Amino acid sequence: MSDDNHTLPYPDAAAEHPTLVIPGSASAQEAAAPRTRPRWPWALLIVVVVLAVLVVAAELIARAVLPGVVRSIVVEQLDLPADQQLDVETQGLLLPQLIGGTLDTLRLSTDSVTLEGITGAVDVTATDVPLHGGDLGGASGAIRIDQEQFTSLLAGTDLPVDSVEFAAPNATVSGSISVLGAAVPLSLTLTPGTVDGDLEFTPVAASIGGLDIDLDRAASTLGSLGEGLTQPQRVCVADRLPAGLTLTGLEVVDGAAVIDIDVNGAIVTDTTLQDKGVCPS
Repeated sequence: MSDDNHTLPYPDAAAEHPTLVIPGSASAQEAAAPRTRPRWPWALLIVVVVLAVLVVAAELIARAVLPGVVRSIVVEQLDLPADQQLDVETQGLLLPQLIGGTLDTLRLSTDSVTLEGITGAVDVTATDVPLHGGDLGGASGAIRIDQEQFTSLLAGTDLPVDSVEFAAPNATVSGSISVLGAAVPLSLTLTPGTVDGDLEFTPVAASIGGLDIDLDRAASTLGSLGEGLTQPQRVCVADRLPAGLTLTGLEVVDGAAVIDIDVNGAIVTDTTLQDKGVCPS
């Protein structure tokens, strides 16, 4: 055979060859159609945003409505004037607390309120407040009263009180005592405090008839009168307060008497704790 006629090699099966797409075929339609992205992530995002907006709106509504509801209940229960100024504050997100039926904390405060004839500023914080009835987890706070109201608080006690003057940390009580049938002016400077729920006043200075008395020698020079002047004076005011309320502290701060109180959580359900307490006879 002649070497002039060369034989062409067979195509390599491994080589890539372009595939012809016949117009109108299914492959052509698939190639021409754009790929559609799934829309569910966007729909889910919109749902989440709407729910977030609703939750925020509900929280704002709850914060706007709840203080008014609480204020109305307190004003009614304590028989306060309809226009009584009373601030109501809560902490944390309200919606979960409302759903659970218990407020974590509830703070009530007012610059001036009259209870049992005594007017002062009150700031009380209650914890674990049930919304559907039941006892509180507890409550504590402070009552702030001026010199005139403090004088009224001590009225009817054994202390000779006509007036009270504050000079932190002490209070000076002025009045009179009977000596041989005559009224003699008496002034006692006392450091206030509390013990076992009673008010306690520890004498630090005294004067009778305008003359200063040496407290260390009062008992020896004035007998039983001097001895009484030098001893701490305990004053029970339980009969003027609800039995479920206990005095835990008393101090003079910035020209006012600040009385710390502790409230039994069962006071909202136990009527005996709402009644006046009793002082030992």
